[in-house]
Amino acid sequence: MNEKIYSYMNWPRIEAVVYGEETSPRDVMGPKITKDGVLVQGFFPDAQEVDVISGGKTYPCEMEDEAGYFAALLPLRKVPDYKFSVKTGEEIMEFYDPYSFACQITEEEEKAFCAGVYYEAYKKLGAHPMEINGIKGILFAVWAPNAVSVNVVGDFNGWMGRASIMHRMPMSGIFELFIPGVEAGALYKYEIKIKGGEVLLKADPYGNRAQSDPEGASVVADLSNFTWKDQEWMEQRKRFQDRKQPISVYETSLEQWKSMEELTDFLEETDYTHVELHPVMEYIDDITGGYSTYSYYAFSSRFGTPEDFRKMTDALHQAGIGVILDWTPAQFPRYASGLEKFDGTPLYEKQDPAQAVHPFWGTLLYNYASPMVKDFLISNACFWMEEYHVDGLRMDDVDVMLYLDYGRNPGEWTPNLYGSNENLEAVEFLKHLNSIVKKRNPGVLLIAQEDGLWPELTDSVENDHLGFDYKWSGGWTSDLLTYLGKDPIERRNYHDQLTVSMLYAYCEHYVLTLGSRDVGDLKAFAGRLPGNEQQKVAQIREAYTYMMLHPGCKMMSPDPDMPQKMKTFIRDLNNMYLAHPAMYQMDDEYNGFEWIQLMKYEENVIAFLRKTEKPEETILAVCNFAAIPYENYQVGVPFAGKYKEIFNSDDKKYGGEGVVNGRVKAAKKAECDEREYSITVKLPALGVAIFTCMPEEEPKEKKAAETQIKKSITKARTVRKAVAKTKTAVKTAVKPVTKKVTKTALEVTNETDSKIVPEVAEVTKSVIKKDSETCSKKRSQRRDPKHR
Repeated sequence: MNEKIYSYMNWPRIEAVVYGEETSPRDVMGPKITKDGVLVQGFFPDAQEVDVISGGKTYPCEMEDEAGYFAALLPLRKVPDYKFSVKTGEEIMEFYDPYSFACQITEEEEKAFCAGVYYEAYKKLGAHPMEINGIKGILFAVWAPNAVSVNVVGDFNGWMGRASIMHRMPMSGIFELFIPGVEAGALYKYEIKIKGGEVLLKADPYGNRAQSDPEGASVVADLSNFTWKDQEWMEQRKRFQDRKQPISVYETSLEQWKSMEELTDFLEETDYTHVELHPVMEYIDDITGGYSTYSYYAFSSRFGTPEDFRKMTDALHQAGIGVILDWTPAQFPRYASGLEKFDGTPLYEKQDPAQAVHPFWGTLLYNYASPMVKDFLISNACFWMEEYHVDGLRMDDVDVMLYLDYGRNPGEWTPNLYGSNENLEAVEFLKHLNSIVKKRNPGVLLIAQEDGLWPELTDSVENDHLGFDYKWSGGWTSDLLTYLGKDPIERRNYHDQLTVSMLYAYCEHYVLTLGSRDVGDLKAFAGRLPGNEQQKVAQIREAYTYMMLHPGCKMMSPDPDMPQKMKTFIRDLNNMYLAHPAMYQMDDEYNGFEWIQLMKYEENVIAFLRKTEKPEETILAVCNFAAIPYENYQVGVPFAGKYKEIFNSDDKKYGGEGVVNGRVKAAKKAECDEREYSITVKLPALGVAIFTCMPEEEPKEKKAAETQIKKSITKARTVRKAVAKTKTAVKTAVKPVTKKVTKTALEVTNETDSKIVPEVAEVTKSVIKKDSETCSKKRSQRRDPKHR
């Protein structure tokens, strides 16, 4: 044994390396400059011979410990580029020393992670292809602060953990190691030794790919080689911040499609503005429908590669269609390779075992009191938006996040410090998440699926609320389906189920849902409705149309292989919605909706207006939920003018009976619904008729009066300007003359005003009187409950 080498070696820590308990192997095995040369060390269990190759020379290593610890002293003054040549049996492998590379996570990044504000943790934690000093390899990094030691095992090192011992960063408990020569596609896991000596084999929480078996390995993925072509969409996406844009969402799962190209073609054909996908992150099994996510940063191999998903998103963006993902930040599944007791302790889950388990699903609930756990989730949201250009997240199961007593009986939960049932840590997490995601990605949509009554869920974080953009309107869906489930003859007794939604429509910003979770596929939807097959389909069309007319964003999920007539209906319905600003522009303003007929429960009919600030953009909708048509149905209208039917759910091209209004309707001065003007229309059974409203020109006498006012005021202003000029001119004259001229000018002014002002006053009085009568009538109407 070389005595010089022996004297430079730290034997207690070498023993820790051999026994798998060393947390900082770079400090032990990294190359060191000594007065006798450069000391190079390595731990290669089962190796017979090890050499160091540098500068065309080969330096044999001595075995310093029979467990496989080797070392060599190179006669050099600085650390060179070098490789190990390791002979094991008949196999000889050459590779660079992992411990000769510095840590790639900076101190600032580590501090940010510990504070829960390292929003780009996805760039360093996990497994990332990297090139350092011209040498390619993979940077592995995992958070396991309570582990005794962590090793990377994979097909690149024969699944032998002792060959790749990771280095612990002292502040955060992140273990990291750059391993040269490993490439994308390699399989790996983390071998975690915990207190007590047990060794756990865990998948990578930040891994970008994973095998479909949850107990399988993580897969190294390269996400750097993709060229996006959706710059225009990404720039224009900011417009969704104002909540005045049309949003019509198609809900689906990638499992329903033969390919992502097929889905893209379908969405372009049907003219939805967005698609909402069930979770695309790797999940446990198909029974859960994707909601048992086990690899949050990995696109599921069920659907292809990360590049495939990027191509689909890019194509949809170029077609003007946004992508929303279902996301599960509330709970995660329990399995051996997963997040549960990741480093031998409750790390990602709640600390209290009694509170850690989901009351319904048996999954584990996240610990929002941990800044690092919050960082894991916030970074994940940023990852999908920034690496995959996703346009929004629908957060599943928000109720269980917000309420400590969700699904629990008295005595099974612990109140917060104020003695109430709010989960204060979750509240702060959601505020943090929503504010950061929207700051980094303006225009993305954050949607909460929350069936409780949390107040002002969609108000801003600046106002000390949670800051979601929209909330699923479970109440609207439940009320409508309850009403539609009744026989049309009985519906008059449930009329309030149809109209009650307008009492709370402006409490939050809602997404109205008739998706697969609400009604199933078209066959299941039809099964909930009364009548024969044709009537059932008519009611489905009516339900979709009524949803499109109601304030709020829209979401539906008709079958991918729906009949062509239904597909035509969906396309035309979306087109009609997109083409008319009244359908969406004032969704969050009371003035954007006005009842015409609210209480016609005997007829099962409702009528209302959708409006903007421009009267000519007004839309009139008349919905008949009775099983009989009305041939001459009178309905009040907002003003005199022409009313043209632009959409009818009973059109024959949609599979209806064809009870439509082919001709433009001119409003008649015939009072109806306490309105001065009305029209008579055909109403299809179980159908909706929608009309544009074009006001007729104002009466000539009113126009003439306004014109006279303008002329008189203009004339008065002209004279006053002339007088002002005269006053200015006379100021330069002598004092006696000034007095005389000034007096004359005032006389002229008074004489002119005496002629013009009464004329202006008289005309103005006439117009004001007429407007006052109109306002008085409108106030009277508003006091009537029928017009509220």
